[in-house]
Amino acid sequence: MSEGPVTRPRWIGGIEPPRELLSAGGTAILELECRQQPEKLRGLITAYSTDAAIRASLEHLREQAKRPGPILLIGMGASLCSAISGSVLLQSHGRLSFSVDAGEWLHYAEPLWKQAALSVLLTTSGESAELVHLMQRMEERPVGLICNNEASPCWRLAKHPLPILAGPEYGNATKTYTSATAAAIILASEILGLDWQQDAARAEEVFSGSLERIFAMREELEGFCRGAANTEIVGRGAAYGAAVMSALCIREMTGHRAAAHTGAGFRHGPNLDVDATHLAIILALGRMADAGVKLAAECNRRGGRVVLVSSRELPATDRLLPVTIAEVPEPWEAITSLLVPQALTLAMTERNGCRLPPRFQYGVMEE
Repeated sequence: MSEGPVTRPRWIGGIEPPRELLSAGGTAILELECRQQPEKLRGLITAYSTDAAIRASLEHLREQAKRPGPILLIGMGASLCSAISGSVLLQSHGRLSFSVDAGEWLHYAEPLWKQAALSVLLTTSGESAELVHLMQRMEERPVGLICNNEASPCWRLAKHPLPILAGPEYGNATKTYTSATAAAIILASEILGLDWQQDAARAEEVFSGSLERIFAMREELEGFCRGAANTEIVGRGAAYGAAVMSALCIREMTGHRAAAHTGAGFRHGPNLDVDATHLAIILALGRMADAGVKLAAECNRRGGRVVLVSSRELPATDRLLPVTIAEVPEPWEAITSLLVPQALTLAMTERNGCRLPPRFQYGVMEE
């Protein structure tokens, strides 16, 4: 009697994980992939500087971006967070650009597609239904792709793809966010004609040099934050993308409710209900760092606790826990600022357990 066709596992990234990894839990996977970030970031920066195929794709996309119209960076979830850094850099140098949600763009913006000079899709898996549909329907439009899965439908459809080079990722988006964000910044820099290698090297140096120090204080972070009824992460510019990613990381891995806001959005909204039950993680980096420090002081006056991530050496109090990270050129703070929420998330899972089990295979990708 025939048993029917055998379905082969659809491993993440098309690569079968080592057996010892398949038995690891969510907390172990989270720490492992967080600690892989510096190496993967370093490798991406080197490849985008020297690899002939990647350099050719960057050159093609730079030429496409010379057309009239805005540049769109399109993604969902963590990929949309990475897109924000690229669009912020383009905007700050006078180039019209937007980061947009792939699902919303697919269903509501088709009449506008032809008005874009270039659309760049960001996707870790390359299999998300919305992104695949966009790739299929953008054949006649200038389109780029930043993707971590070279065996994916999106990669096969792309003419000039850019790799994320993070390797398979089985937990929350850690190394894929970091590397995709770097790829978006580099692409935006190439479009603008900016020399980015020195800035990238500085960001990698700060990121790599800060990870162990910040992860070593994760129990202190967790103890300071413990018991908060509301946790809100605040960032501006590229750090807003890091704030959204931070909220996703905390929620997915721990089940604790966290939300992200821009500095102005927080001031004119949630700031009104800050009290002793409230925790804010404020990413006070980049050109608006002073506004972040000011907002932290205001939250403290209202009785709230604040983890303040900045380049300043400030004294700790019972309601303020400052964490110092060296300055990096804009918009690379989108990467360095994420270390503190990652360390906090790891400590929360170590204390309370991990809510999100590792995912080693792709499931059905539905809208």
